Amino acid sequence: MSDDVPTRPEPHHDLSDPSYRAAVVDLLGALAYGELRAFAQLAKDSELAPTLADTSALAILAAHELRNFTLLTERLRALEVNAEDAMQPFVEAVDAFHARTSSSNWLEGLVKAYVGEGIAQDFYREIANYVDADTKALVLAVLEDQGQADFAVSAVRQAIEDDARVAGRLALWGRRLVGEAITQAQRVGVERDALGGLLVGAPGSGGADLAELGRMFVRLTDEHTRRMERLGLSA
Repeated sequence: MSDDVPTRPEPHHDLSDPSYRAAVVDLLGALAYGELRAFAQLAKDSELAPTLADTSALAILAAHELRNFTLLTERLRALEVNAEDAMQPFVEAVDAFHARTSSSNWLEGLVKAYVGEGIAQDFYREIANYVDADTKALVLAVLEDQGQADFAVSAVRQAIEDDARVAGRLALWGRRLVGEAITQAQRVGVERDALGGLLVGAPGSGGADLAELGRMFVRLTDEHTRRMERLGLSA
């Protein structure tokens, strides 16, 4: 019996390969629509902001999301792909998440932006491990925190300090968000064959095996717990 340990094949990151190209287009399309919805959500949430300073801060963050959307659509155009066509397959899943997690007040909106969107961002960072260097760099740049976390943490912690009863309500909200966000990530990952193949290790993709996929979702949940703790909330 051979003592050789089987290894997974090296990934093929050739955009001339139709299956890999389709996976990259799916990844960029999913991210682009996520950024577009995040922009719209932050703009909407800014209307609930209690102070002008808060409104201004959210407006700046919304502008950052719009910039990210532009970067992603520019990359899609460089691949000779219509951005709207690339985004369309993900509209239903992303819209369903937002419909089920519509915030009723300013603080819920902040927790959703930090916790709910954070899980989706962690999911895309995981997928970025299985794409070419240029695509990975773009994905990580788009997902880089530009002050969203500090702003949300500061505002939520101040609200809890002002009224401790807020913590219990927001903790329940955060627990609801984690379930909905992971459901969204699973839908995005499995409903598109190319993206799902990249993620779970289709032949030559260099993706994760099923055991690693399970560990990935454990990591998503663990990171959610850390975010909740940072907010001063029980996960």
